[in-house]
Amino acid sequence: MPRRLSIFNKIALTIVLLLVPVLLLYGYSNRIATGVVESQMRSSNLSKLIFFMDQLDGTMENLSMFPVILSDDPHIRDFMSSGTSETESGLKAQARVTEKLSLQSVSSPWSNDLTFSFPGKHLVLSSNIYLNGSRAWSPDRKIQINWAYEQDSSRGYPIRTFVRETGVPAAAAKVGEADAVFQVRFPVQNISDMLDVYKKENRGDPFLFHPDTELVHNSTYVEVASADVIQELGNGALGQNGQQNLKMDGQTYLVSYVKSRQLGWYLVDYVPVERIVSPIIKARNWFYGSIGFLILLGLLASVLLYRNVQIPLSSMIAGVKRMKSGDLSWRIGYKANNEFDELIRHHNEMAGQIQNLIEDVYTEKLRSREATLKQLQSQINPHFLYNSLFFIINSAAMDDREGVISMSENLAEFYRYTTKVDNQQSTVGEELEFVRHYLNIHTLRMGRLTFDMEVPDAMLNEPLPRLTLQPIVENAIVHGVEGRVGGGRIVITGRQEGPYNYLEVADNGAGMTSEALLRLKSQLDEKMTDEIGCGTWNVHQRLRGRFGEGSGLHFRHGDGEGLVVTVTWLKLEYRLEGGEA
Repeated sequence: MPRRLSIFNKIALTIVLLLVPVLLLYGYSNRIATGVVESQMRSSNLSKLIFFMDQLDGTMENLSMFPVILSDDPHIRDFMSSGTSETESGLKAQARVTEKLSLQSVSSPWSNDLTFSFPGKHLVLSSNIYLNGSRAWSPDRKIQINWAYEQDSSRGYPIRTFVRETGVPAAAAKVGEADAVFQVRFPVQNISDMLDVYKKENRGDPFLFHPDTELVHNSTYVEVASADVIQELGNGALGQNGQQNLKMDGQTYLVSYVKSRQLGWYLVDYVPVERIVSPIIKARNWFYGSIGFLILLGLLASVLLYRNVQIPLSSMIAGVKRMKSGDLSWRIGYKANNEFDELIRHHNEMAGQIQNLIEDVYTEKLRSREATLKQLQSQINPHFLYNSLFFIINSAAMDDREGVISMSENLAEFYRYTTKVDNQQSTVGEELEFVRHYLNIHTLRMGRLTFDMEVPDAMLNEPLPRLTLQPIVENAIVHGVEGRVGGGRIVITGRQEGPYNYLEVADNGAGMTSEALLRLKSQLDEKMTDEIGCGTWNVHQRLRGRFGEGSGLHFRHGDGEGLVVTVTWLKLEYRLEGGEA
């Protein structure tokens, strides 16, 4: 016979079999997750950059719309059409135009200068006080219809700016060909400030660059790294947007770029790839460390289990084998110095009592169960059979063929079900069908009894002990509706709530007083008496013994009249979860 593995070996093998697939699966899933996260992060970085570029372009587009807005202003249109005047009214008109420019300038979130040049009047009006009233621009100067990068020294010191001009009429190519030239100018610092905000939120190092001029960077940019990125990007053709992996100083960077619709410049951001996947790497290292720690704990637990469980179990197994061979006088003498001592003591006590339990208690339990089932079946009143047979005789005498057939069929089905003793387990559907035959018999006999059954299909296959509903329905007829002059009605409804099934048997009979109802409830868990009746007490005890606490019969007054008896028992799925077949 091959040698069996010890508990220690089994536990150690189980730990290995559990952890090795976990490690392999985690390693595979980690690689997949890293690829997915990296792809998502790449997409997210590019999406954020595109969104940021859209914000920049949107602001610049709003600035470029200022000429259209101001050209429709009536004061500016009047000033453009009027002649040169140094009168008081002419000066007031200039002041109004300057005020309009200033108000329009502050409406933008970016600092900017708005300037009107009137070549015919040799006059320049601007929201910039350093340009307002200055000399007219050269008639031969080209109108800069696209955004251009240049230095602005109007304040006495150079400022990097972007500028765009619009001529009136729009077809004018030079200043001398236009009635007026509108200029929008904003400093590069606006873009730098927004790059600072973007860098703070996304932890990159964004900058704006054009191959023909100096770059626009954030306030904390890394000059060397930015120069390397620009050099690498300049080696290839760039599209509208995209991403590249660049190796610099032994490290891989993810470089994302987007081209501006307004400026034609590229917005670039770069971030180390290791920074993208660092959370996954950190989580992976923690996982491997935890697995190693769990392995050590598992080995320690196996050793303790061997010393404190396997040895005592071996002693108990030897004792059980002696009992199996019939030697009930043998006792376990091992001292485990733990909880097994209590178990061994009870085992030794059990060995002394097992024979009595087998011969007396178990045998008595079987006899008691058999007696209970026979007692329930014996509750069928013989007068019920006599009355049914007399009904058949009378119906036959009156040539009521349908009444004879119906009573005979229902009576046959009734006794076929009650006399079946090979299986005491039934279902809700079988019990309802049996009760239907029983009620049909009473309906034929009484002629003034109606009934209704409303039970969901989900309950029909729920197990239920045989002859559970019939005693309750019989009590409803005998003590409730049989003496009612106007006829009686019995309604059986079913529902499922939480872990329990509920079947309600309601009648419109005389009902019970509150005192009698309380007394009936208190007697259900006591010894059976003539007052409560054998059928009611037996059904309650069988449900309680079969399905546990919470199951059984419950009584309450009906809505307005009669009595409602609720049969409660545990659902099949909850009994299976609890280990009951």
